[in-house]
Amino acid sequence: MEDGSHCLKLFTIVLFCLSLVSAHRVHEYDKHPLSKFNVYKTTLGFRDSVIITATPLILGSKGEDTAWVTVDLVNPDPSDDDWVAVYSPANFNSSTCSVENDEFQSPYLCTSPIKYKYANFSNANYNQTGNNTLKFQLINQRADFSFALFSGGLSNPVLVAVSNAITFSNPKAPLYARLAHGKLWNEMTVTWTSGYSIDEAVPFVEWGLKGEETRTRSPAGTLTVEQNSMCGAPARTVGWHDLGFTHTSFLTNLWPNTVYSYRMGHILSNGSYVWGKNYTFKSSPYPGQDSLQRVIIFGDMGKGERDGSNEYSSKDPGALNTTDQLIKDLPNYDIVFHIGDISYADGYVADWDQFTAQVEPIASAVPYMVASGNHERDWPDSGSFYTSTDSGGECGVIAETLYYVPAENRAKFWYSTDYGMFHFCVADSEHDWRKGSEQYRFLEQCLASVDRRKQPWLIFVAHRPLGYSSNDWFGEEGSFEEPMGRDDLQRLWQKYRVDIAFYGHFHAYERTCPIYQNVCVNSEESHYSGTMNGTIHVVVGGGGHHLGSFFDTIPNWSLYRDADWGFVKMTAFNRSSLLFEYKKSRDGEVYDSFTINREYKDVISCVHDSCGPSTLAS
Repeated sequence: MEDGSHCLKLFTIVLFCLSLVSAHRVHEYDKHPLSKFNVYKTTLGFRDSVIITATPLILGSKGEDTAWVTVDLVNPDPSDDDWVAVYSPANFNSSTCSVENDEFQSPYLCTSPIKYKYANFSNANYNQTGNNTLKFQLINQRADFSFALFSGGLSNPVLVAVSNAITFSNPKAPLYARLAHGKLWNEMTVTWTSGYSIDEAVPFVEWGLKGEETRTRSPAGTLTVEQNSMCGAPARTVGWHDLGFTHTSFLTNLWPNTVYSYRMGHILSNGSYVWGKNYTFKSSPYPGQDSLQRVIIFGDMGKGERDGSNEYSSKDPGALNTTDQLIKDLPNYDIVFHIGDISYADGYVADWDQFTAQVEPIASAVPYMVASGNHERDWPDSGSFYTSTDSGGECGVIAETLYYVPAENRAKFWYSTDYGMFHFCVADSEHDWRKGSEQYRFLEQCLASVDRRKQPWLIFVAHRPLGYSSNDWFGEEGSFEEPMGRDDLQRLWQKYRVDIAFYGHFHAYERTCPIYQNVCVNSEESHYSGTMNGTIHVVVGGGGHHLGSFFDTIPNWSLYRDADWGFVKMTAFNRSSLLFEYKKSRDGEVYDSFTINREYKDVISCVHDSCGPSTLAS
């Protein structure tokens, strides 16, 4: 027995190490574009003959939070490796350096830019003429901006010139509204970002039934992220950017399926008001309510740059396609689940502002529910289940602050939430989920608590593929899962009859048959009815990040694989009819689908490992 126990422990350790190798392999070709800038190697080489100017001086004069800026460049000594960086705040010299940087000798910089372009961008003649005009798109990030010209490329940067400063008319304005469910079905939370501390202004949300004059004002709590709360570099050093203040207000006692209007506000110390934009949302249906209900699910999106800055086009090449398709289709769905790897900031903190601005048209109109992924949470000795450095030193702090989720403890990013006939159990794959863990106990309670007569559609969500996936590295390891993933959880999925389990992490789409213990329990592929005896597992990690590869051999349980960007839409027509659709981000068309039709008796019928032992009364 002792030898067997030792072997079991050794086997567990080997599996865990394999999981770390997988994470490392992804990380090697997944470096952030700004990490290529050798900031500490920067030298100063200012030249009076170089002129760089930015216009207009004041942005957003009509209240806009996005603006295009023209940067004119005159350089008598141009070269191929000249590049122009966007900095905010405009003053980015060494006086802003933190204690961690004291070991470096001046002259040096200690701050990465927000983004950059090569000086010859869209103009090959720059190398001969030294003249070019660049267009940058900026968002309001609570500080002024300047533009810096570097020579020497990214590896040996020489700071040659800095432009004039430009600023938004109100850099502190309340911006980037994002909705999320509260802990009660009739509660909606509104979270936003501003530059106002609670010492300067009182935050609140003004809201009411759309079209009616009566308004309610709900106060908001305020959180902020400090540099010393980051766990390591680059988030704690060169990638740090002040995120301002995050405010969250709770709108309560909402009527079901009712349209409300709202706007964020701040009361300044002098009694005047600063207002955000006007928005609307539709409240959630009563749990179990029989009505048309539509859900969007995807993972691993990241952010794009509409002005073509740096290499985001190769890091997150599908992000804007997915965002734009969801904005286009906004009237046709009710709630979004972004299941981990949200912004891919990876410790370059300014990306979080840019991501919240990117999805603001979606997140301000429907609940935008998120899950924790490795690029939000993982950091050595931080309590993460994995020891990778994928979060870039953020160790979950930023995601847990910027996005509200109805968890008991937002540092433990697991929670349940309802949308009408759907019940969602959202796991945190970056914390231990195995039997005996705190999260396992929560997940069993979450799955057991649903009344399937009222909420027949039971959905499990996690970032990493804890069920089934035939991506290349899982196939090479022979597990076809996150190591240790389904060892304990498949008992819960079967016992409580989970309809569909969703995952991200692998950047593609894959759907399995209804499966239990590696065996397909239903031979159908596009229509399911009758007794429910297995869970369908779906990887939908093609939200926008660079695409992954599948294992050459297709397992018999894999019904559809697609290495492209896309998302899933589920439509519940009533308690007995569900439509599942996989749509590509490039065109919004459906490329895979199936339907489920069944009655309540089909959910509670006993199948293998779904019902406890019973006795026959005498």
